[in-house]
Amino acid sequence: MEKQQHACKIAREIREEMRRTVKEGMPIIDICERVEGMTREKGGKPAFPCNVSVNEIAAHYTSSPNDKQTIPERAVVKVDIGVHVDGFIADTATTVCFHPEYVDMVKTAEEALEKAVEILRPGLSMTRFGKEIQKVIKTRGYKPVSNLTGHLIRRYIIHAGKSLPNVFNLSASRLKEGEVYGVEPFVTVTGAAGRVEELREAHIFRYSKHKSLKNPYAKQILKYIRKNFLTLPFTERWLNKFASSSSYKNAFSELLSSKSVISYPVFVEASRNVVAQAEYTIMIVKDGCVVLT
Repeated sequence: MEKQQHACKIAREIREEMRRTVKEGMPIIDICERVEGMTREKGGKPAFPCNVSVNEIAAHYTSSPNDKQTIPERAVVKVDIGVHVDGFIADTATTVCFHPEYVDMVKTAEEALEKAVEILRPGLSMTRFGKEIQKVIKTRGYKPVSNLTGHLIRRYIIHAGKSLPNVFNLSASRLKEGEVYGVEPFVTVTGAAGRVEELREAHIFRYSKHKSLKNPYAKQILKYIRKNFLTLPFTERWLNKFASSSSYKNAFSELLSSKSVISYPVFVEASRNVVAQAEYTIMIVKDGCVVLT
């Protein structure tokens, strides 16, 4: 519990710092590296690469090496932060809004998150949870993103099997005391598709399984990935020690084609409408839940 709380304290402090410091025109790579650097300075490690997802991009965007993208004017920016201490994970997110048209949508995501905190308790069904979150969002005139969910968190595992839906969804699953969840309503405008789809691009990866590899450099990179990231996602920015080699590109391609390493495609709202997100890490306790971040 001490390690879990330490990770959550770090994540909470960084989230609040990002609310104050993210600005239009900032290079996205600077935000990512600032979040990850602060995580290490404060005694944690990144549980996943910092996600900076702009406008219709809902999740899974982080900067690749030499990324030149900046925060556009009048953007809606989701900053999703993961921290771990010895594998105990904190996952939290905030939306920074520079467009007056979407301020209320961002507030709706935050209100849906507060509603979640109010109702979460042992024995609550996932069906009832999704119904209540959907009701809050729709009552305010917006639409939940149906295929993005909250998730059970376990040591070294960010998505540990059980999901917390943001829409009504029949499920026999119920919450149990002691479980830790990332609770994250995603909200879009009422005329949107209300779901995400995968793009071809991916900038976040994870070790999957040991495979026999032909390329000795690929073997070396995979060994480094297993040792340093275990089951947690990573970015190519964290493989800089290998990237200067002329063999790197072919070696990393072999890791992907062999499925030794898998990718997380960027998620975009299917109708290309803007998305807002709010997220806490919570623990289910005897009489409700405790917000850890």
